[in-house]
Amino acid sequence: MTFEQLAIFVAVAEREHLTKAAEALRLTPSAVSASIKTLEAFYNVQLFHRVGRRIELTDTGRAFVSEAKAVLARARAAELMLAEMGDLKRGTLNIFASQTVATYWLPERLMQFHDRYPGIDLSLTVGNTKAACAAVMEGAAEVGFVEGEINEPALATQPVAEDELIIVVAPDHPFAALDKITPEEIAADTVWVLREEGSGTRSEFEAALRAFGINPYSREIALIVPSNEAMLSAVQGSKAACAVSRLAAAPLLNQGLVRAVNFPLPKRTLRMVRHKERHTSGASKALQQLCIGQS
Repeated sequence: MTFEQLAIFVAVAEREHLTKAAEALRLTPSAVSASIKTLEAFYNVQLFHRVGRRIELTDTGRAFVSEAKAVLARARAAELMLAEMGDLKRGTLNIFASQTVATYWLPERLMQFHDRYPGIDLSLTVGNTKAACAAVMEGAAEVGFVEGEINEPALATQPVAEDELIIVVAPDHPFAALDKITPEEIAADTVWVLREEGSGTRSEFEAALRAFGINPYSREIALIVPSNEAMLSAVQGSKAACAVSRLAAAPLLNQGLVRAVNFPLPKRTLRMVRHKERHTSGASKALQQLCIGQS
């Protein structure tokens, strides 16, 4: 049984007239008649009485017409759903973002996306850079947003913005009174609060230290925490230092609760991540364009 056969049967049933049904469907009367006869022969039923030049539904035909209409309605609904998804009128976009991006940069862009495409449901999961890449690799998220380096050949990346990594201390920390800090002082003269393994913030900081000839594991580490907020809170009330996104530290810097140390760390790139071999939906393309345009 095909959708065309169902459509022809319903058209004839509604009009009880082969020629009128054929005109409505833009088919020939012989094609309509052949389709009905094929359906009846295949299932060994009679759907219409032929009374002279008239036709009318049999009891079987009357019972079947409601089912046929329901199937066609579901098919039309499915077609409409695909059309609306293609036009970004409905759908779902699963996103996984690392903490810095998810907290301080991405929300504004997601709200702008929602304003443009209110029918697209956005689902955001937050973790670290390693977790975001794993989610995109496994297909749990169609797109990811990270601030750390990515070394996975299966993933494609698109720069969307820049951020600055800074070293932050409490106002009474010895570093706060110095005009400039040397690599030697960074390596030896304080204890550190760090993000967890897999964090883009931590990996970027450790890469910067290596560029200065500093072994990242030669420093004294007082505490490892799972978020920027916990790291800043620990530094604010101690003699420790931390490396953190300027975006994350901005509220405390503005209030004078922490100080940024004058030590040159390279800027880092915030990236949108997708799987190279998976289909890129229209929603993810639209989000990428918005993020690039608003960077």
